Amino acid sequence: MTYTSFDLHGRTAVVVGGTSGIGQTIALGLAEAGADVVPSARRAEMVEATAKKIEGLGRRTLRVCSDVLDRPSLQSLLDATVAKFGKADIMVYAAGRTKRTPFFEVGESEWSEILETNLTGAYRASQIFGRHMVERKYGRIINIASLTSFLGMYEVAAYGASKSGLASLTRTLAVEWAPHGVCVNAIMPGVFRTALNEKLLDGTARGEELLLRTPMRRFGRVEELAGSAIFLASEAASFITGTILQVDGGFLASGVNQ
Repeated sequence: MTYTSFDLHGRTAVVVGGTSGIGQTIALGLAEAGADVVPSARRAEMVEATAKKIEGLGRRTLRVCSDVLDRPSLQSLLDATVAKFGKADIMVYAAGRTKRTPFFEVGESEWSEILETNLTGAYRASQIFGRHMVERKYGRIINIASLTSFLGMYEVAAYGASKSGLASLTRTLAVEWAPHGVCVNAIMPGVFRTALNEKLLDGTARGEELLLRTPMRRFGRVEELAGSAIFLASEAASFITGTILQVDGGFLASGVNQ
């Protein structure tokens, strides 16, 4: 194996939720590694902006909106990708939402909305893109897990349940699809400040505690996730499946920090 095992030239990647935050960073990272990348989300203007950045890196792309709550839109995303590029080698599921609410105050609508996006949306995308990959006998699916996939976090029960479920789905699909040449893994970011969680972190006791429990004593930078996605999407990771790769500044390894 040489460094060329990380080269993604000739591969086509679709990043669901790929127009902002972690998803956009991964989309651009895959493009820099050589892949043609289709970033998709609900808002056309954000799809357009990210597609222009990908083209600025010299890679091909498409402008296709999708909604993870709408199965036909995800099918249309796959169909458009295959029509343009002939295949979808890589699918990153980066769509997500969260809200901090004491458990007794979590309404059924809030619970359902969070699980629909974070977990059921991944189920839909995995069925649609996974079937294509299984039929081709090749594929890479990368989910975005969370610290809450492993640890209880205060007042984010719905989010934690959804991300724990996503970790389980990742392992289950890895086992089911391994004989068909499809690797299914996840990246578990530690504490990364994004638009999704900035209100929970900035100037709060929660943010201070999370920094204390992170041995590197800082929040992650979203660009520090791109390398993990490139690795898991590449031939360098051809014998890795069912893994949840921690990119957390030592958070899960941490016991006593002082």
